[in-house]
Amino acid sequence: MTKAELIGRMATAANISRDQAKTALEAFTDGVVEALTQGRDVKLIGFGSFTPVDRKAGVARNPQTGQAVARPASRTARFRPGEGLKSALNG
Repeated sequence: MTKAELIGRMATAANISRDQAKTALEAFTDGVVEALTQGRDVKLIGFGSFTPVDRKAGVARNPQTGQAVARPASRTARFRPGEGLKSALNG
């Protein structure tokens, strides 16, 4: 599903305009990004949680050449699905 498709589903489900749905989705994603950059978790009960993760510097390999490449330390986010999402996926 693309962002545009998600906006369309949100607009239909909430009976709001596409512009309002787009604003709501952008507010949600901005809030998640802001919390993660501050080092805070974002927990959506029944759906899942986003957690900021610090990755140490290390050595990676180029899969085409096998050459070792230095990978700098970085920060990323991890998503862990909640029980509601897991049960919806598994049926």
